[in-house]
Amino acid sequence: MRRREITHKTGDGSSHPVSLPQLGLGVYQSGAATEQAVLWALELGYRHFDTAAIYRNEADVGRALRSAGVPRGELFITTKLWSRDHGYQTALDACAVSLDKLQLDTVDLYLIHAPPKPALRADTWRAMETLLEQGRTRAIGVSNYGVRHLDEMAGYAAVIPAVNQIELSPYLQRRELTERCRELGIVPEAYAPLTKGQRLGDPRLAAIAEAHGKSPAQVLIRWALEQDTIVIPKSVHRERIAENIDVFDFALTSGDLQTMASWEEGLITSWDPTTDP
Repeated sequence: MRRREITHKTGDGSSHPVSLPQLGLGVYQSGAATEQAVLWALELGYRHFDTAAIYRNEADVGRALRSAGVPRGELFITTKLWSRDHGYQTALDACAVSLDKLQLDTVDLYLIHAPPKPALRADTWRAMETLLEQGRTRAIGVSNYGVRHLDEMAGYAAVIPAVNQIELSPYLQRRELTERCRELGIVPEAYAPLTKGQRLGDPRLAAIAEAHGKSPAQVLIRWALEQDTIVIPKSVHRERIAENIDVFDFALTSGDLQTMASWEEGLITSWDPTTDP
């Protein structure tokens, strides 16, 4: 499995590198199928799992990890702080709840799920920095932050987020936002890379997939990898979980990438807090 390094930048110029598998399994809306999906993924070679408090399946992820017996050092676990828990002490308490459900002493990446209300942003991020300092998480980041939210952080953040998890696909490329992330040293992470199935029937995508002997889903995941993002496709079906990780034996051509660059249509399959004030 290819790995990607994420690094925190701090005001004193120091860095805090953390290595993680570039591809993981997302478990949004996996429901009662979560535990089995994680077990299948572990069997198939996944070591990176992405959950969240609002998904209500942190305990299912934790049970699967424990029963599989994979050494903790091989795993990379992300969870997220939900919007009702913004604020300094509330965020610290929420992380403790998530760790308890996962039955872990520490997570590898803790994210703010969406931008807090302006009055709570600084205190919430201060809590994230405290959790990092305490070792309750190895890395901290954000999700669904737009350019203005990231730029605003310069006024209150002692530690720059390592990751910004956002919806990304060839149909939603967010060029300005991903470029700003990279300027700030923040790694973009792609959720919903398969467009929740909404574009898997695109004949243009099918043509590229056929040329490589791959599926449309594999081409979409490969596109995200070749943007140098972290990518977390979701499935609860064993054959699709297997298919989604089988993307490291081919590469898209420069012609493929040029063609796919023209597919931008602003397709948002979920919410879009990046536009919040």
